[in-house]
Amino acid sequence: MYYFILPTLFSYNIILVAAAVIPAVFLMVKVYRSDRMEAESTSLLWSLMKAGILSSLLALVEERILGGLLNLLVPEQTVLHEVILYFGIVAFAEESSKYLLLKRRSWRSAEFDCQYDGVVYAVFVSLGFALWENISYVMAYGFGTALVRALTAIPGHACFGVFMGIFYGLAKKYERRGQQDTAKLARVLCVLIPALLHGAYDFIATAESGTWYFVVFILLLFAVSYYLVGKAAKNDQYI
Repeated sequence: MYYFILPTLFSYNIILVAAAVIPAVFLMVKVYRSDRMEAESTSLLWSLMKAGILSSLLALVEERILGGLLNLLVPEQTVLHEVILYFGIVAFAEESSKYLLLKRRSWRSAEFDCQYDGVVYAVFVSLGFALWENISYVMAYGFGTALVRALTAIPGHACFGVFMGIFYGLAKKYERRGQQDTAKLARVLCVLIPALLHGAYDFIATAESGTWYFVVFILLLFAVSYYLVGKAAKNDQYI
């Protein structure tokens, strides 16, 4: 009798996974097609997406350990606890993990020869992270979660990736020009700016009566990111 139920459950799970994956794939294609100089190899992009998946697992371990320590040191349900959790732990753990895997896989790549490449690489890592995270959420909480995250969390990760990629491309350019101090500053900003945006995203999203603030924040974040992608692609140059 259970054999009649299994195909239905399998089909339902396939729909949930598709709902989690399709938004990430759509955004990957959008950013990839904006690259007007040289198309990146499929093997590199695939490895970056896998790096993003791995970064989500690394961030999860960091969040569990640091979150446990935070609960021991700072009372829960306080503003201080929320600020440290979202800005200092969740945002920093996730964005630093993305950056570490991004740099490990692409910094020395021969294909990293244009400034906009930094945006492509960072967005693919970020969406690999979001893809895996979204599958986990959707399998746990259902299709409604997929819809909400498709409209907010997945594009949110893409936006964080855009900001990371802008500074990542600049860091590579400055390093090749011998401006090591400026390159180091750009690498710091690769993590710092996305982490601040990510922390603000989570903090506003979980605040009581913060719905309209969150909507405004999301719209501004998307608008600025869209502008930056267009500008970076248009002004792309070899480095």
